[in-house]
Amino acid sequence: MNNESTGAAPSGIDELCRQAANLIEAAKGPLKSVRVQAGDLLVQVEWPEPGPAPNTQAVPNGQAAPNGQAVAWGRPEAAAPAGPEAGPEEDDGPFVVHAPLVGTFYHAPSPGAPPFAAVGDEMVAGQQVAIVEAMKLMNAVEVDRPGRVVEVLVPDGSPVEYGEALFVLAPV
Repeated sequence: MNNESTGAAPSGIDELCRQAANLIEAAKGPLKSVRVQAGDLLVQVEWPEPGPAPNTQAVPNGQAAPNGQAVAWGRPEAAAPAGPEAGPEEDDGPFVVHAPLVGTFYHAPSPGAPPFAAVGDEMVAGQQVAIVEAMKLMNAVEVDRPGRVVEVLVPDGSPVEYGEALFVLAPV
């Protein structure tokens, strides 16, 4: 959405976020994405493809579904992966480091610099393995537990989606 279609010029990122929230609230059903832009400012919200949820129906926030349950729209709980990559308590097999947000993936802090993590490197919990750039902000990607890098899944400079697998690590 740009200034011409809103009829008003947003005063900043806060105004754009309010506009995005208003669009989401006014939606008649679940959304895949919302994008609000004014000049150089951009707010974009994306949700992963929803999977069928057992015994639930999508209804606007705060309303009750026919089965009496209140159901809210938003990011599906699928954001927490299951299986060998579920959490730090499962240290018996390989685990995956996921993209924390939508953006551009970088292996190194700057062009020509050595990568944060390469195949064979041992990482400690909290150690930075990459950067995801979003809206000109550099966001650190860190491992949540120790491991040895087994595979780098994304090429440097590639666009990534929220939750996309970036690295495979084996416990140490």
